[in-house]
Amino acid sequence: MDEKQQEEKKESGRELYEWVQALVGSVLAVVLLFTFVIRLIGVDGHSMVPTLQHGDRLLVLNSMLYDDYKYGDIVVLRKETFLEEPIVKRVIATAGQTVDIDFDEGVVYVDGRALEEDYINERTYLEEGTEFPLTVPEGSIFVMGDNRNRSSDSRDSRLGTVDTRYVIGKAVFLAFPGADEETGKKDLKRIGVIA
Repeated sequence: MDEKQQEEKKESGRELYEWVQALVGSVLAVVLLFTFVIRLIGVDGHSMVPTLQHGDRLLVLNSMLYDDYKYGDIVVLRKETFLEEPIVKRVIATAGQTVDIDFDEGVVYVDGRALEEDYINERTYLEEGTEFPLTVPEGSIFVMGDNRNRSSDSRDSRLGTVDTRYVIGKAVFLAFPGADEETGKKDLKRIGVIA
């Protein structure tokens, strides 16, 4: 083997090493990103219809990076004494706010003001054991599903107000839609930022 062939062999070995190094670095970056920054979590059930459908896949910003929850945020939480699987709900009230629900009229009040809830499937008529009015304790949030009468949420005394340490993160992007509840079809136009 002459000197030129040896040099070409060394060069191809270096290129292969650089490709492997880039691939390993990329995989490591993706693993770190999905471990500490964002997660991909699926919606299980119909409690967030019409905003989210069963089978939707959400990108969720890790709670270590986002803990300033406010009204309207869609969060993923896990409280194993309530349900082992993560659940997806909307923040209705935060620490210090008082929630009251008129179940006859189906209206939710926060600090005495009726919420304008254009995102819900229907008004809130279902009671689940929590006593109202209720003031949200420090470090906690009050959450509800958008499909109010088919949702187990903070109205259920087993869940109640949720300590923010149970929050996995805030849903920020619909990565892949599940099938529509009525048509059974996936609407790819739904991909994007969720509200």
